[in-house]
Amino acid sequence: MNDLDYDKALHYMIWGQWDDLLVLMVRTKDQFLSKKIEHFLHACYYPVHESDMLKSHESLLHYIDHAQDKVDSRLLL
Repeated sequence: MNDLDYDKALHYMIWGQWDDLLVLMVRTKDQFLSKKIEHFLHACYYPVHESDMLKSHESLLHYIDHAQDKVDSRLLL
């Protein structure tokens, strides 16, 4: 797993670079990140309710934050 994947995912989300986010989803070794990106992109492209899109957005952000904390704590050890 590349630790930069989380930074890239966050950057692509902030700037709305959905194509790059899709490429990252396919290339990352982190299956949880890949699945969160998949759910987010699906909610963006095929919205049923705006709340679903916001929920998947928050879920992806929460996972990225959690994963970055784990990477940072691993670097400190």
